[in-house]
Amino acid sequence: MGTNPFLPDTVEQYINSTLTRETGAQKALREATALLPQAIMQITPEQGALLGLLVKITGARNILEIGSFTGYSALAMALALPADGTLVACDTSRDWTQMAQHYWQEAGVRDKIELRIGKAMDTLHALEKEKTPFDLIFIDADKKGYDGYYEACLPLLEQGGIIIFDNMLWGGAVADAADTDNRTLALRALNLKLHQDERVDTAFIAISDGMMVVRKR
Repeated sequence: MGTNPFLPDTVEQYINSTLTRETGAQKALREATALLPQAIMQITPEQGALLGLLVKITGARNILEIGSFTGYSALAMALALPADGTLVACDTSRDWTQMAQHYWQEAGVRDKIELRIGKAMDTLHALEKEKTPFDLIFIDADKKGYDGYYEACLPLLEQGGIIIFDNMLWGGAVADAADTDNRTLALRALNLKLHQDERVDTAFIAISDGMMVVRKR
């Protein structure tokens, strides 16, 4: 069985082997994470490739990540950063991020990544006081907190910078009016909010569990 529940195994294998480029460290981290009970939390290789490409297209030098898990997304983005680029990675787990740091080191990008352990909102408030500007922000953490993260991140984002949200389809639950799980309701409300928010431009990408890209006007 594959690790991407949104694709047939044969298609996933084809994407991983033929359509998506990965470094040795990326592949090793992905395969190690796939052995964990929480493996579903890891982004897919094609999502990693997209994140890296967005870093290069936008010319991002300062990245913020909310929710790092075992570090695949941070690794994908850090590899795409220029030599003087930095990435602040936020997570609450020391165990998962210890695994992440091993592979960041293996890939030679550990010095580009500043890991902050703690509640994301606490870190965001600290970054606001530090007046740290970011070009690109990736949000893949607790779904009920997404809207709060969005509002806290907008002031930290440079004009023209982008925020990328993962899991915006939530397995299709957001399209099912009968699903009233708190996480589903939070994501459904945020999707509608972003659709109507004149502070940003938006584009939804139907990749894996759905990614929303917003650009600050």
